[in-house]
Amino acid sequence: MVIEAQGAAGPLATFEHALLDEAPRLASPRLTSNETIAARLTSSFMPQSFMPQPFVIRPSDNDDEHAGPVHLPLDTPVCPACLAEMHDPHDRHYRYPFTHCDQCGPRYSVIERLPYDRARTSLKAFPLCPACRREYDDPHSRRFHAQSISCPQCGPRLTFVQGFMQDERTLPDPQDALDAAIAALDAGRILAVKGVGGYHLMADAGQPASVATLRERKHRPHKPLAVMFPWRGEDGLDAVREQARLDPVAAEALLADERPVVLLPLRPDHGLAEGIAPGLDEVGALLPYAPLHHLLLEALGRPLVATSANLDGEPIVTDPATAERRLARVADAFLHHDRPILQSVDDGVRRPIAGKARPLRLGRGGAPLELELPWPLPQAVLAVGAHQKATVCLAWEKRLVLSPHIGDLSGLRTQQAFERQIETLSRLHGVRPERVLHDAHQGYHGTRWARDSGLPCREIAHHHAHAAALCGEHGRFREPILVFTWDGTGQGTDGTLWGGEALLGRPGRWQRLASFAPFALPGGEAAIRAPWRLAVTLGWQSGLASPPAPCTDDELALLRGVWERRLNAPSCSAVGRLFDAAAAMLLPIRRISHEAEAAMRLEALAEGDGRPLDLPHRRDPAGVLRCDWRPLIRHLGDAHIPTCRRAADFHATLVQVLRWQAGAAREASGVTTIGLAGGVFQNRRLTEAAVEALERDGFTVLLHERLPCNDAAISIGQVMEYLARHDWPATTGPA
Repeated sequence: MVIEAQGAAGPLATFEHALLDEAPRLASPRLTSNETIAARLTSSFMPQSFMPQPFVIRPSDNDDEHAGPVHLPLDTPVCPACLAEMHDPHDRHYRYPFTHCDQCGPRYSVIERLPYDRARTSLKAFPLCPACRREYDDPHSRRFHAQSISCPQCGPRLTFVQGFMQDERTLPDPQDALDAAIAALDAGRILAVKGVGGYHLMADAGQPASVATLRERKHRPHKPLAVMFPWRGEDGLDAVREQARLDPVAAEALLADERPVVLLPLRPDHGLAEGIAPGLDEVGALLPYAPLHHLLLEALGRPLVATSANLDGEPIVTDPATAERRLARVADAFLHHDRPILQSVDDGVRRPIAGKARPLRLGRGGAPLELELPWPLPQAVLAVGAHQKATVCLAWEKRLVLSPHIGDLSGLRTQQAFERQIETLSRLHGVRPERVLHDAHQGYHGTRWARDSGLPCREIAHHHAHAAALCGEHGRFREPILVFTWDGTGQGTDGTLWGGEALLGRPGRWQRLASFAPFALPGGEAAIRAPWRLAVTLGWQSGLASPPAPCTDDELALLRGVWERRLNAPSCSAVGRLFDAAAAMLLPIRRISHEAEAAMRLEALAEGDGRPLDLPHRRDPAGVLRCDWRPLIRHLGDAHIPTCRRAADFHATLVQVLRWQAGAAREASGVTTIGLAGGVFQNRRLTEAAVEALERDGFTVLLHERLPCNDAAISIGQVMEYLARHDWPATTGPA
């Protein structure tokens, strides 16, 4: 944006100060350059006076789309002023579900191209009526040049469609559509609702039959369902407090502009259906953020399930035709609107851990996320991240932009969404990558896509990217740090599957200091889906006489042959897989239906502080300290100890391993800063206990704050690792 202002030096300085320091709440203006220009005088007789000009925002030039740096505006929740108008019977926005102003509303989700003008958004299909035009042109109105505004006369409209599993009918009148949607939810039906970045499947969160039906139709037997709570009370959180325990950190996260799903401990007397989060003691809570959500929840007065409208593993649905086709056997009815969603974006997810609401998934209102690099890249790069929880990252000059959550790249539709996200970031920013960064695993879709792109490629090891992402977020490029990268699995530099690593060094220069003794994954991916396999084989390796998990004699015989001959049984050192084995032993769990199910249920099972075991460590031929997990497996197999105690002992023992390996690193290298990265540290019990213990031992501990600790940060880590490894500037790089 270019601002031209004329006046004496004093008033201009005041104007500059006010522009930066008194900007609206959502604005983050920066002055990138300041240039003196010739004044436009009123006449030759009054050379010191200036022609008074009104404040004008000129239309963007079509040929100047990328004349300067562009920054993507993010979707924001409806503001209090717009909510007040929506509840005022005398206001023209009364009960209008698309009421917005310059401080709220859809932005990224409706952008077609930049600069951000109405003509470049999906709102271009809705010409402003005279009343909206007056507000849009009035510098004193809070709707002045607010691109997403509208009203019942000129804006988007609701339509209700009865689903195909019952008598089909369509209600095109917006008020009739809203009333029918409310009635459907009240009757216990499942409703697909088009929101800001995609559809939600909504149902009464207090009706067990509705929740069970939703799970059955969506083929989602165990994965937790998010719950949207009515805005109630002075701060809007009273309805949440009725069902869950809320601390200040969680409250702040719920009310943030991102409006994420926040994981909260449930109250023992909560009134939600037991099927909301089977086997867990938490609920994923979020507040209404669109005017339409407020209208639905206010009318019903109770919490609603609000889970992403998609089939398992597929991207979120965004358009009515696809919703009716893909969700015909899931939803009883559909509440559509006719404002196109140009950029799909799911809800973000956060979990309060160690005093902060840590992101588990970046979504609407929080992504695309832009970070500043410590020095410029010599060429634009695209990092294609990991296979699960996939994101992509575009980086050029000193800028880095992380995409919203994409998902698991195993399915065709998610792979198509992955390619659309790459095209979207490149198009919106006007940047074409010259190099692609990818994971070392040859079977990942991102790796295959990179190799087929025709661009030069660079391979970045999975756990190096985890460590570099944490260092990049905290600006740690020069000082040595010990980063524990604990996750499910990722290919290591030796070709085996890592996931329990302690990496010493800095981005671009990592040394594998410690890990866990390797074990086999019998059946490869099958062992992850059926963790009883891990429980049994780790039990055999630990000397347990009987199988520590339920299985048949035929299954045992088949597994024994696979394990002994190492047929499709890759070597692994991942802590995430130890969690799977422990859960299969204690709960027990034969098969999982979603990622991290076993670990989540094991954490929920644990009670008390737990008593840690001192596990032995030995150096392997490469000099890596290896933790021997066998005594822990034998302990878990002791049926005389209550299962909840053994689960707590498992967590406490892993904390003890962290302490021992950190102490060994400090003794050998003098390192005093510890980083915790990887999906295992989504576990609140483990992470909080580890931070407390390590800080008590005199270490400084770094956790992710803006990025997820899981594979969603791998794409950023790939950029950080590449930047440090290949492009150190001579003035700031390492010696």
